[in-house]
Amino acid sequence: MIRLKGVSKRYRGASTFAVQDLDLEVRPGEIFGFLGPNGAGKTTTIKMIVGLLKPDRGQVSVNGHDLAMDPIAAKHSMGFVPDKPDLYPRLTGLEYLNLIGDVYGVDGPTRTRRLDHYLDMFQLGAVVGDLIQSYSRGMQQKLALTSALLHAPALFILDEPMVGLDPKSSHLFKEIMREHVKQGNTVFFSTHVLEVAEQLCNRVGIVNQGKLIACGSMEELRRSPGHAGSSLEKLFLELTDEGGFYEE
Repeated sequence: MIRLKGVSKRYRGASTFAVQDLDLEVRPGEIFGFLGPNGAGKTTTIKMIVGLLKPDRGQVSVNGHDLAMDPIAAKHSMGFVPDKPDLYPRLTGLEYLNLIGDVYGVDGPTRTRRLDHYLDMFQLGAVVGDLIQSYSRGMQQKLALTSALLHAPALFILDEPMVGLDPKSSHLFKEIMREHVKQGNTVFFSTHVLEVAEQLCNRVGIVNQGKLIACGSMEELRRSPGHAGSSLEKLFLELTDEGGFYEE
């Protein structure tokens, strides 16, 4: 579903790479957690996957489409929610969702059915006619999640998706992710909440200083010497302090 080969990115004026020689494969039918300390390269990697940043070198493929060669097909496969959704404040929630529906070519009956479902789920029905600038941070996050779900993409890419969500909405969204991968689709998300990653993910990748230092299921990560029975939090702290290891 996602394949990165030798992907590197260094920002202008920086002495070090934000992401360096990153090789990563995320498979259909899995929830993949992308973890790392602040400044480790997570958001830079996500921006390259969704096409907001161009790698200095390397190849990014999404759902079999080379992002550099066929960006429209690759992006049509995705639903993306950034860590700070940049919505249009002078549109109403419904106007924004219809704009997204038009961009992705979601037909009228399908759009209505999905909007009714998600607006009810996230309790946005009563405010969807209000201007987005009147929404709280949590309401804007729910609107961004709804817009990402609207065209039923094969791949969800989510940068800290639980931020701002109340406990009920967080629970419902976890169920959405689980149901999504049961249908053979993929979820790729970054989070600092390691308990959520340990609970949800089939596999995790840990990056530090722009490099992938660990990748695998919890069982695979725990097979490393000295890590038997460790929680993800303990593994994360040990690996990011010590330099880590890599396992397919």
